[in-house]
Amino acid sequence: PAAIGGHVTHHGPGCAGLYGLRIIEAPVATDGYTVDVDALRALAHETRPRLITLGASLNLAEHPVAEVRGIADDVGAHLLFDAAHQCGIIAGGAWKNPLAEGAHLMTMSTYKSLGGPAGGLIVTNDAGLAERLDAIAFPGLTANFDAAKSAALAITLCDWKTHGRAYAAQMVAVAQALADAMEAEGLPVFKTRGVATRSHQFALEAAAFGGGQAAARHLRQAGFLACGIGLPVAPVSGDMNGLRIGTPELVRRGVTPDHAPLMARLIARALRSPEPSGSRAETTGWRREFDQVHYVT
Repeated sequence: PAAIGGHVTHHGPGCAGLYGLRIIEAPVATDGYTVDVDALRALAHETRPRLITLGASLNLAEHPVAEVRGIADDVGAHLLFDAAHQCGIIAGGAWKNPLAEGAHLMTMSTYKSLGGPAGGLIVTNDAGLAERLDAIAFPGLTANFDAAKSAALAITLCDWKTHGRAYAAQMVAVAQALADAMEAEGLPVFKTRGVATRSHQFALEAAAFGGGQAAARHLRQAGFLACGIGLPVAPVSGDMNGLRIGTPELVRRGVTPDHAPLMARLIARALRSPEPSGSRAETTGWRREFDQVHYVT
């Protein structure tokens, strides 16, 4: 569901809706940020879906892939995992591999937490599915590909073979440290089952700042980039109710958990200030200290 980070492309306004697919949202557990496996099992037996999707635009804890694969098998469905945001931490071993957990297919971005050129991949361990997807890609949807992008991705993956585990672990560590530091600053960190995050992302409840997109615009004036996101909390009229923060680019530039308290103070000050641009000079000056690219060969 969109309220717990489901991507728009899997809903009515996105490609699923444009292709005329019948879309049924998965039930949400009482903790508010995971799928209710028992309720999903009952729903799947009632509706007999051909495809079940897991994964989201905001991932705070691992998804019940193995359990949902069992449900998919019961009703003759395929299980697709959307790893657009977790692709890097999966590659680096900081997040369970959904294919190993039972997903038939995994879609992923080649940038975001992976840090390569903009693009995407569909991966599977099923040779039959791979052949079907290949036939759909050409000539069904595409006619060629960008060889230069493929070369850039190859370099990225070589870096991951050498540095991936350290990079992924640091992305998660910085996200956890920054969430803790923001909570210490009195900011409303969203939690599920008492935990802010087990990934490289976390979120703030944004009602106090006029909504997530409003908060993101406020932070941009102070030199920080973030974005709005939906959360399973009270809605904000005319805006999203959450603010999403991620760490891949921070870590790539050398940010560590030790930097979290200062960053949290700057972000808290900007969010609470009527003139956030007043903090931009300090943010920019501090940013200049991070002038190296890390985790590359």
